[in-house]
Amino acid sequence: MKKCLPKMYKKNIFEVPYQKLKKEGIKCIAFDLDNTIALIDQEKVEQTTIDFIKKLKEDFRVLIISNNYKPRVSSYAELFDCDYVSCALKPSTSGFKRMRKKYNLKKEEIAIVGDQLVTDILGGSRAGAFTILVDPLGIKDLKITSINRFIERRILKSFKKKDLLIKGVYYG
Repeated sequence: MKKCLPKMYKKNIFEVPYQKLKKEGIKCIAFDLDNTIALIDQEKVEQTTIDFIKKLKEDFRVLIISNNYKPRVSSYAELFDCDYVSCALKPSTSGFKRMRKKYNLKKEEIAIVGDQLVTDILGGSRAGAFTILVDPLGIKDLKITSINRFIERRILKSFKKKDLLIKGVYYG
């Protein structure tokens, strides 16, 4: 369960202290797609998000790492002019390994930003990445995600009892 605890917890992708990450040696920011940078039923994102991610590319390699299928993930990658890993199978480390190999990255040079403890954070932790949890953009989820959210609620309850992570109390 400790691998589900993120190194940082922020309200959204805009609140993450990217310059602090850069100083700590992070070279790649890998964003989850659904409910992290885009709503699950949304085909386009706001221009402010596009501009924000394109600006991040001045300091980092920016990627999308998603369990979703190639057509959906690639369309967003085009919007952001970045590369992606689709069908990443998070929390498996296979998608992270593909990403590291392709870009010759070390584990400690990658930060994963996502909205789910049992996919993004667990997968990122298992892969040795710096993990950043953000609140989901919306309440609507994919069907498979409802199972993950059920597990996540139980983990969050345990974390709250131990004063490790309380939903809505941001840190890092």
